[in-house]
Amino acid sequence: MGFLGWIVLGLVAGAIAKLIMPGDDPGGIIVTMLLGIVGALIGGYLGSRIFGVGLESFWNLQTWIVAIIGSLILLGIYRLVAGRRAVGRY
Repeated sequence: MGFLGWIVLGLVAGAIAKLIMPGDDPGGIIVTMLLGIVGALIGGYLGSRIFGVGLESFWNLQTWIVAIIGSLILLGIYRLVAGRRAVGRY
């Protein structure tokens, strides 16, 4: 899969993760898109290491599932870390 494919996959996976896990994010849409891209890469890496299922091709269902799960995990971690930082500012 090409570099542009990774970016598009991450953007869409980040948007889907945001729809699955709604709520106020400490960052805006740009942060959510970046988290989607990085989450897709992390999901692909962990999926290939743990289950032997990685990011194969753009139109493969396992690629999308792994990318969305990675984005959900990264979005949850980001909310925990950034949420604590926002609480400490008061």
